[in-house]
Amino acid sequence: MQILTFLPLQDWLALATFLVLWIGYTFLAQYWQQGHPTIANQLAANRKEWIEQMIERDVRISDITSLGILQRNVTFFASTTIFIIAGLLTVLGSSNQAIQFLKSLPWIEVESQASWEIKVLLLVVSFSYAFFKFTWSMRQYNFSVVLFGSAPKTNAPIEDKVLFTKHCNWLLTRATNSFNYGLRAYSFALAALCWFINAWVFIACSTFVVWVLYRREFKSNTLAALYNASHHNSEKPVAENSD
Repeated sequence: MQILTFLPLQDWLALATFLVLWIGYTFLAQYWQQGHPTIANQLAANRKEWIEQMIERDVRISDITSLGILQRNVTFFASTTIFIIAGLLTVLGSSNQAIQFLKSLPWIEVESQASWEIKVLLLVVSFSYAFFKFTWSMRQYNFSVVLFGSAPKTNAPIEDKVLFTKHCNWLLTRATNSFNYGLRAYSFALAALCWFINAWVFIACSTFVVWVLYRREFKSNTLAALYNASHHNSEKPVAENSD
């Protein structure tokens, strides 16, 4: 029970709200995408078309190169996350100096060293989660490159082509989802930075992050472009005037 005294009641409320929003949105997004167009399931449809067309090409260097570009994007975030975690641990090791600096800022609340360390540890955990998601996504893209190299030839039986398309798209979908979870962790980690201001700003920023993620994944013009690109007869976009 002593740990409960490290933070005021409003900070525990803010932390609980943060976790509920992050975990709750993750599960709700998975549920909603079963019956609604989302960037995730629309990309899966577009990737299926890509793989089907790739199989019919004799020269597939451009396809493997494109997949390598996606892999390098994930690698960039994974390496960047390591530096962020190292910086946070360095700050955690020099808490006294950091607290003295923050106390000189009028809009920052520092109740105690314990509360400061809990807030920094929340950032460390968030970025650590992102790092594991990025590295797993990176490995899955590695596996996908191997699959692309073993794609059936143009004259292969149709059953082999269908089976390859299904499983290759499944693996790429998992790689994309892992990357998306890592990016989502970045978004919520940025919201966690607002906890250093005060608990109420933390709650507001966490709620705002959920709203932004929802708009981008379910109501964005990017989704409309992806949808309409694969539904050539559609004249009505999925979304208008959104990010």
